Amino acid sequence: MTPKPEEGSNIPVVHAVDERELSVSLNNSSSLGSSIAGGHSMGNLSNNLKLSAFINNGFVGECPAGEKPVISDTQDELRKEHKNSPNGGIGNGGGGLGGGGGGGANANPAKMAVAVAEKPVVDFDDLLPHVGEFGRYQKILFLLMIPFAFFVAFVYFSQIFITLVPEEHWCYVPELQHLSVEQRRALSIPVDESVTGHFAEDGESISYSKCTMYAVNFTEVLANNIRKADPSWPTQPCQNGWEYNYTDVPYSTVATDFEWVCDHAYLPTLAQSIFFLGAIVGGLLFGWIADRYGRIPALAGCNLIGFVAGVATAFVGNFWQFSLCRFLVGFAFDNCFTMMYILVLEYVGPKWRTFVANMSIALFFTTASCALPWIAYYLADWKTFAIVTSAPLALAIFTPLLVPESARWLVSQGKIDKAIGILKKFEKINSKTIDAKVYQEFSDSCVRLQEEEAANSNYSVLDLFKTPRLRNITILLILIWMAISLVFDGHVRNVGSLGLDLFFTFTVAAATELPADTFLTLTLDRWGRRWLACGTMVASGLFSLFATMVPMGAYSATLAILGRFSVNISYNIGLQYAAELLPTVVRAQGVAFIHIMGYVASIVAPFVVYLANVSPSLPLIVLGILGIVGGLLSLLLPETLGHDLPQTLADGEEFGRGQKIWDFPCLAKKVDDCERCDDLPVERFTRATSKTSIGASLRASTRGELRSSMLNRSIRSRVSVRSLAQCKEEQVSAGV
Repeated sequence: MTPKPEEGSNIPVVHAVDERELSVSLNNSSSLGSSIAGGHSMGNLSNNLKLSAFINNGFVGECPAGEKPVISDTQDELRKEHKNSPNGGIGNGGGGLGGGGGGGANANPAKMAVAVAEKPVVDFDDLLPHVGEFGRYQKILFLLMIPFAFFVAFVYFSQIFITLVPEEHWCYVPELQHLSVEQRRALSIPVDESVTGHFAEDGESISYSKCTMYAVNFTEVLANNIRKADPSWPTQPCQNGWEYNYTDVPYSTVATDFEWVCDHAYLPTLAQSIFFLGAIVGGLLFGWIADRYGRIPALAGCNLIGFVAGVATAFVGNFWQFSLCRFLVGFAFDNCFTMMYILVLEYVGPKWRTFVANMSIALFFTTASCALPWIAYYLADWKTFAIVTSAPLALAIFTPLLVPESARWLVSQGKIDKAIGILKKFEKINSKTIDAKVYQEFSDSCVRLQEEEAANSNYSVLDLFKTPRLRNITILLILIWMAISLVFDGHVRNVGSLGLDLFFTFTVAAATELPADTFLTLTLDRWGRRWLACGTMVASGLFSLFATMVPMGAYSATLAILGRFSVNISYNIGLQYAAELLPTVVRAQGVAFIHIMGYVASIVAPFVVYLANVSPSLPLIVLGILGIVGGLLSLLLPETLGHDLPQTLADGEEFGRGQKIWDFPCLAKKVDDCERCDDLPVERFTRATSKTSIGASLRASTRGELRSSMLNRSIRSRVSVRSLAQCKEEQVSAGV
């Protein structure tokens, strides 16, 4: 319990905190890198950048564009203030920090007390203004993201075009090959009266069976000059394979070559699920490699495996060989771009990170996604397509020559001299000069931060389930993220069931990524997370359901694409929301676990799309219901915009108490953080997002949207101390 000041005193309450304890509480950041130091297996996921998405978000907003981060030591500032004070020194007449003599009007013992508790911190972000926040070298790295963005788009979407099955296919009857297609089908294939399909010459709508044929001797039928089947003839499954109408899919695919239709129509779906299983294993494996051997070896390694397995896909001879190749291609999916993404963001200054984060996804990834179907269309051969979309991944072998290793990883491994060497390279290419003293301060600070990070090593993701409220929040986050992942991937793969040209529809749907990112950039820090997540998920669900109520074709496709646009926004919110709600001490591990559960849901998504074989409306009905349920569940979570994020497990248990389900940040009365200075412990003053900024939240789409867990440590800690001190100073002034 903090003692209250004596009546009439203008000295505010200062929470008595041990210097080391305060330093740890302010600088402590839950990174999987720190968890690794403690030996936790989940910690090895840190380099899967989706797992540490938006950890301790908000540093950009607290250091607005145009305002350089304050590098000077707080104690130095206080000494200047003391020197210039017209009313004497701090603690005037009392000597020391407390000043037993009462002090003058400008004395600020609270600010001085907190300043003493804080050690000077010079972190990576402090050096970026010196070497250049977005100089020549950073611009080169930004452009080097282009091939990696194409890699991830090719890896993620290529299997869709490799496993396509033309809508129209029927049994192959070798005895009838001298007849026209219409004559063959009329004579050998039963009519499927339950489906509207081909139009006969008399205008009658006819759809032929895809999996059965008449069980008659067609040689005798031809000898008897019969040219139209008798519906009473017996039927049987296809005996000699299938023929395909290549009008809608103008090339053969692995599914047509190996005849994965009818009784084997589930095999492409199963192969896609195996791909996501590989993504889970690859994320774990290359996360460990990145922590053990560095980000560059992991980045090059996963892309090279994707290259070998992708090219090998073109030479498979059966389903299990194909599945093995796609499993290995899945290894590359989770890291082939995001590792490069985070490396570049680490070296870009705070005021440029939102631009780099969003534009690398909105421009590069979207461009690659929109181009992919036309590459398949132009090549018109699935084997060539597999090679062409996989071969570029081999360029990753040149990564060590072009891309610097993560300086933050080097620091975490104690290789501070190598990290400084990289910074000096930036200094040279960007034509900057840095005083050797700055590098020395950075080196000393890195040693201190390494010691502080060990404080989180005793926590695990299981701690999220030990208290009731935090357990409920965690379960809700898992369910919501699984719904978002399933709905997103379902919309991606369901474009072939919308009744329009697949290649055009896929391009338009992929292009929704750009407006979705732009919309989110403009609204997330104004409207908040909860209602925006709810609104976009529910909208996605409603659009999906509406698409089943209109005729198949342009109307249903338009509504389904609007559903895809809405879930794009939800996807970009999801992991950030999770990272902000989970306590710092288990944040990265918790986000890692939620991310893995999202992949589990993605494994199911291809089977949801497979329901189109039963009815074209079923996938959209399932996606619609899941979207609405996921959106409504979001309302049960607390809002994080404008609130200090939880640091400890106890903070997480109490976070959001008192919030109403109908609270909307855009309409809520602004709460002055200074009013709560005396009511909250010092360790809670580590982040405030009441200041809205276009870059207040570093975000991008996923797939991108990620940054290093140590990215904002120094700014966060210094701003926190200054914010607390300023609050106290304002209280003193108000009292006077």
